[in-house]
Amino acid sequence: MAKLIHGMIRVLDEERSVNFYREAFGLRVEKRLDFTSFTLVYLRNEEADFEIELTINKDREAAYDLGDGYGHMAVVVEDLEAEHARFQEAGLNPRKLVEFAPDGELIAKFFFVADPDGYEIEVLQRHGRYR
Repeated sequence: MAKLIHGMIRVLDEERSVNFYREAFGLRVEKRLDFTSFTLVYLRNEEADFEIELTINKDREAAYDLGDGYGHMAVVVEDLEAEHARFQEAGLNPRKLVEFAPDGELIAKFFFVADPDGYEIEVLQRHGRYR
């Protein structure tokens, strides 16, 4: 059986991205590999084995075109309202809180935030299948 271990995104500014993921989600640099033309930075925390791999191409100056294929990553938190407030206070520009409850049954409660390169991240309240 396969085990999901990381997802990779390309970013322009290593420091800006590392700071965002640390502030927003408590992710720390687990490993940093520096090569001639690019750098790989693996971010994680003690909550999960899954890592985000940041790829920084050293000759890149223009923002990446995210196109229409990328959707979002998702994280789950214990207290969504507190996290939303913390994001606001930190200037991370979270979007509004949303309750998704078709037919009156709460499926998910969440908000979205974009990282410095425009990658969307859904922050979900721990509930139902998101435990």
